Amino acid sequence: MELFADRPGDEGLPGRERCLAMISVMIATAMAVFDGSIVNIALPPIAQTLNVPTGEAVWVANGYLLSVAVTLAAFSALARRTGFRSQFTVGIAVFTLASLGCALSTSLPWLIAMRVLQGIGGAATLSIAPAIHRSIFPTRLLGRILGLNALLVATSSAVAPLLGGTLLAALSWQWLFAINVPLGIVGTILARRAIPKARVRGLPFDAAGALLSAVAMAALIMAADTCAQLGNGGQAYVPLVYALVAVAAGMAFVRRQRRAPEPLLPLDIFASTRFSMAALTSMASFVGQGIAFISLPILLESAYGYSPFASALLFTPWPVAIVFVAPYAGRLADRHKPATLATAGLIVFAAGLALLALLPYNAPIWDIAWRELVCGAGFGFFQSPNNREMLANVSRERSSNASGVLAIARTFGQCLGTALVGVILSAYAAHVAAGGGKFDGLALAHAIEWTLWLAMAATVAALVISSRRLGNRQAAPGRQPS
Repeated sequence: MELFADRPGDEGLPGRERCLAMISVMIATAMAVFDGSIVNIALPPIAQTLNVPTGEAVWVANGYLLSVAVTLAAFSALARRTGFRSQFTVGIAVFTLASLGCALSTSLPWLIAMRVLQGIGGAATLSIAPAIHRSIFPTRLLGRILGLNALLVATSSAVAPLLGGTLLAALSWQWLFAINVPLGIVGTILARRAIPKARVRGLPFDAAGALLSAVAMAALIMAADTCAQLGNGGQAYVPLVYALVAVAAGMAFVRRQRRAPEPLLPLDIFASTRFSMAALTSMASFVGQGIAFISLPILLESAYGYSPFASALLFTPWPVAIVFVAPYAGRLADRHKPATLATAGLIVFAAGLALLALLPYNAPIWDIAWRELVCGAGFGFFQSPNNREMLANVSRERSSNASGVLAIARTFGQCLGTALVGVILSAYAAHVAAGGGKFDGLALAHAIEWTLWLAMAATVAALVISSRRLGNRQAAPGRQPS
């Protein structure tokens, strides 16, 4: 296989060690993606088993997302001080032990605590996973391995709801966490054996920057969560307060990074215009995808009346398209200009979102599926080349920081998308109520139509940013900055 073939002058690891390290990284990635989505469908049975309200059980999902978000920047910087192998091995081990703790939980506070610990372990691995790929693979194969990683994420996203529904039907919600234990043990052993031990320097850690970044991301997540609750009696000023805290902490974080002797996130990586535009493009595109990922299940279940399991099946064309397209796009990105490929993917993605926004009420299954396929194909063709563009336009020494920026852009974009869906649905419901109408399935479908148009607008913004890269000088594929 070409991914593990050795050529004279290749950077990174020899082929066999490269394969083992890749398997370890992909095990950790798959587990983190599974646990980020599979738990959502299990919240009602978890609440019933632990005898708590479903509203409180939501924190089983939110606790994980919150702990991942607040520690991403810190872990991306910490890797430069501890080395990839040490941080990754500890991260996957913590995630595995926390999964066992989740499976053995008998109370909601304990389960939430284990989920928070899971998120910390997941952030330790997710924050540097692309950087590890960059360090173990030669640059000539960077697009291909990132495409394969995108395929893994899409496959995991597609399988998670189906596997979760099957496990819940046949066994119990505890098995959603227990399945991580054998995988985590294998991943930990492989990581310890195959990921190279880097020489690290005794650099001081920017604790103030880590605290500010944690406050900013935590406030952002809470702003998104409280926005989504506005239609359920939430106070309108609460998300605004969280948003103001996020902005203030974010501005203080930037000031801190400019003055710190060893900043948590070195701002010099943004000196590369291509890197900065790729990061902004990624964030805007994930706003669009985040809106769609929240809106479509609501449309299918609450407006069209499908069951959660049927809704999961109907949603699979999107990730299935990514599975087929992303590896091909990754291979092309190793031979052609990644920015051109990413921009072309965004055009298709924007067109697919417009098609979904124009979806007729109670459309047949085939009509929903082919529009989702267009979206998935466009996003899959965009993501791998854009990620390659980001990682290839920073030095290898800064790859962990670039990997952290990539993870933060994804998290920020998805959270903003979630918040926007909550705001639009709440505003539309209030508008219908003010006119004396009923917020029924048809009204909800109209509200979702507006969210999908907003998703398309975010994708068009990403397209505009991405297109600005086309006229700029770009290094040939296979080359990297020194």
